[in-house]
Amino acid sequence: MSLFKNVLYFQAGFGFLANTILLFFYTFIMLGHRPKPTDLISCQLTFIHIMMFLTGGDICLTDIFETLNLENDFKCKTIFYISRVMRGLSICTTCLLSVVQAVTISPSTSLLAKFKHRLKVYMTYAFFCIWSFNLFYSSNQIFYVGGFTNVSETNQMKVTKSCSLFPKNYIIKGLILTVSVSRDVFLVGVMLTTSMYMVIILFRHHRQCKHLHSTSHLRASPEKRATQTILLLVVCFVVIYWVDFIISSSSVLLWMYDPVVLTVQKFVMYAYPTITPLIQISSDNRIIIMLENMHSKCHKIFLNMFLPFL
Repeated sequence: MSLFKNVLYFQAGFGFLANTILLFFYTFIMLGHRPKPTDLISCQLTFIHIMMFLTGGDICLTDIFETLNLENDFKCKTIFYISRVMRGLSICTTCLLSVVQAVTISPSTSLLAKFKHRLKVYMTYAFFCIWSFNLFYSSNQIFYVGGFTNVSETNQMKVTKSCSLFPKNYIIKGLILTVSVSRDVFLVGVMLTTSMYMVIILFRHHRQCKHLHSTSHLRASPEKRATQTILLLVVCFVVIYWVDFIISSSSVLLWMYDPVVLTVQKFVMYAYPTITPLIQISSDNRIIIMLENMHSKCHKIFLNMFLPFL
């Protein structure tokens, strides 16, 4: 069990660091360059993943709350609420990223092409709707989480060392589960649909370039690299999300959270926000160039500092 915990701590620390670095680069890109529509979404997604690590119960935010001498019930509700909001925002933002990229690469003859000229305006509306829905929808969960009271009669389910979930009415539980599953199925369906659309667009583009006996342009296309990156992110998200959904749903339905199961669920939950920055950093030439420039400047500074002593 201690080995699983150490792996979880390492994963959370590594993922938090990688997302923090990525957030720094996206902020720099948006301030110093003309950002793409997907950059704004990726920046928000990176911030969401940082908050997921902070509210996961393993690093930073929980420890900070411990030092504030706040009531345990308030701490549990706050951390649980923020965590639920961020998990909902993660799937919504990933879906939005997939849709925006599909619109971006759509040919001028397609139905999606008419949305290109007002894409940023539509994104602003989408951001507002996504945040409003998740902030409102997750608020119902506050009433069913609180500090662990160590009283067996309440039939509470302990999820951390100091927090627990309380049983819901069957009607409320069914309603919440229906809304959650409907939202997730709809968003995953949209992601899969836009992914298939982008694959078709890439296939047609590849076939046209092959017909023209010039595939170099296709290989060097930034749009193709960005599309492939988003497709990879969507596939990773869909697989990881449904594994997490199955584990959490079975635990809630059986009303039992074994410590090992909870650790495995956290590992799965952290997998997507850990993988995401690695995929984005390795596939974005702008970030790679910035890293190379920083390395070159640091190397020059190091030589200027220590060369007189050699």
